[in-house]
Amino acid sequence: MSEHRPQPGRRADFLHFHPIPTRWMDNDVYGHVNNVVYYSWFDTAVNHYLVERGVLDIERGEVIGLVIETQCNYFASVAFPDQIEVGVRVAHLGRSSVRYELGIFKGGTDTAAAQGHFVHVYVDRASRRPVALPDALREALMPLSLLMPG
Repeated sequence: MSEHRPQPGRRADFLHFHPIPTRWMDNDVYGHVNNVVYYSWFDTAVNHYLVERGVLDIERGEVIGLVIETQCNYFASVAFPDQIEVGVRVAHLGRSSVRYELGIFKGGTDTAAAQGHFVHVYVDRASRRPVALPDALREALMPLSLLMPG
């Protein structure tokens, strides 16, 4: 059995970037950003993109995305006061789900310090049952998609 070791992505692999400053409280006792903070950065970058494009109404939207899967690989240490940028791309657009892939880049670097993904299943806010991606959401995600439309 061959072992496949994940490799960090490059800045050019991502189609959108969201800047985030690290905070003193992000560091753990080992002197680097704690692993759980990376997931917060993932969520922040994706949801900021969706809110900015008017396709996510956090308080009143009828359709919301629930995270059903998440994963992250760590390649290099990040610590306060580093400035980071979260690279975002869409690897899969399903009927009711989206797989977002994300890279964490220290300011000015070309290689990801960490890289991961999460999958949102979009559901009706009230019933929590899966729904088809609204057209406006699908259109907002197409510029991030690695897939050719069609």
